[in-house]
Amino acid sequence: MGACQLDLPNPNAATDEQTLTTREGVFALSVGLRQLYSTAALEPIILTTGTSSREVKGITTFFNVTELEQGGANLSPSNANTSALFARNYRVVGVADRLIAAAPTVLAADAPARSGVLAHAYLFKAAALAGVALGFEQGPLTTGTAPGFVPRQQLLGQAISLLDQAVQELTANPPSAEFTTQVLGTDFSLLNTVQAYRARFNLMAGNYAAALTAANQVTLTVRSGFTYSAQNPNPVYQFTALPGTNFRPRDRFGLPASLVEAGDGRLAFYLTGPVVVDANNGSTDNIRTLAGFFGTINSPIPAYLPDEMRLIRAEANLRAATPNTAAALLDINAVRTQASGDPWGVHANLPAYSGPVTVPDLLLEVYKQRSAELYLSGLRLDDSRRFGRPAPPTSLTERTRNFYPYPQQERVNNSNTPADPAI
Repeated sequence: MGACQLDLPNPNAATDEQTLTTREGVFALSVGLRQLYSTAALEPIILTTGTSSREVKGITTFFNVTELEQGGANLSPSNANTSALFARNYRVVGVADRLIAAAPTVLAADAPARSGVLAHAYLFKAAALAGVALGFEQGPLTTGTAPGFVPRQQLLGQAISLLDQAVQELTANPPSAEFTTQVLGTDFSLLNTVQAYRARFNLMAGNYAAALTAANQVTLTVRSGFTYSAQNPNPVYQFTALPGTNFRPRDRFGLPASLVEAGDGRLAFYLTGPVVVDANNGSTDNIRTLAGFFGTINSPIPAYLPDEMRLIRAEANLRAATPNTAAALLDINAVRTQASGDPWGVHANLPAYSGPVTVPDLLLEVYKQRSAELYLSGLRLDDSRRFGRPAPPTSLTERTRNFYPYPQQERVNNSNTPADPAI
């Protein structure tokens, strides 16, 4: 029977229990947490939801890619891509929970290190719960044996609560230099990312005043992102650029012609190469090659883009009980007319908005700008629902699913798994 056991112990590796009883182990697992999110969880957040929102096209005829591309009723609970969106985010939740439990004891005598570890873990647990809410109507709040499911609004509420705790930790005890050097490095801004995600998830949850407040706390000149290497490659590059790749970007961001301006500088930033006509998986589409944050194996991916904050502010001002169209228009034009200065080099370089200054028209402009600026950030599917864009089953032109079926493996192991949504 021993020969059949594939999960063999490594005598040279520390156990989880040993790792979580030392300062070095807690720091190392914190680094591993961000790496797990940025390499494993972020891939389905971007590519699985991006296929459903038609930002990318599934071009191979593997069963899981075909049914994800076709969407609608063709998408089964056994689909590996949607199952990964669920399972990988809960792996992140599990690691974060272990750090949250261990840090108060292991780092009891070092408040700055403890606050850094806790805030960092709160951030990625929040990001993972919101990642589930991107694709599923319901999900558990934690891992474990047969956890109960709660509505996605509650998942977002828990994510926001975790980020609020992260802000409290960072305000009370700014992280130590040791934590910053050994865990964060020079490319990741913890406080700015926490505030950016507070703005993002409050917007998704419909908490517009809170989204506006958080967006105003983000320093827009600071970069914060996930770094990659040959050993830990950019996950979107892996599945869109290598030979035999499963996905390719649709031309014009996958948008209707009415939502794309020919002179938009973001077209050339994100897309390169000739237009290729692809007829795989039941539709004929113009596809391109990815550039921008996905052009090489070690291209960094932003944790957020500064202009996301401007567009959150614009949307929050427009959806407020008393809309502020003047403030919204200022932020819209800051995004449209930017020709230089963005920390990540994303510049629309368009003329100022010249359409009607009404709430519906400006909201449509916000959606248009989000679709270009935040291309392949994992946000388009939620944006499509929130802005009431054409929806299945009536239309598959802008999104092919509203929410995903729950993974079959989860249903087998958890009797609390809800019924699947129709589409």
